Amino acid sequence: MKKIIIIFVLLSFQISNAQCAMCRAVVESGNPSQAEGLNTGILYLMVFPYLLVGGLVFFLIRRIRKHKI
Repeated sequence: MKKIIIIFVLLSFQISNAQCAMCRAVVESGNPSQAEGLNTGILYLMVFPYLLVGGLVFFLIRRIRKHKI
């Protein structure tokens, strides 16, 4: 089950193209390399909250399991 979740997360990260409507409008009038750079930047900014929450959940589960035994 863990392997399936990891594969899904990695594949969805590569497939997703995150852009808000305002960013898309600005980028469409500009250079294609700027558009790709902006999209990559948005994806990087999107990843960090998930990493923080995932790390917190990991340590909480680990602590709960440690105190039950």
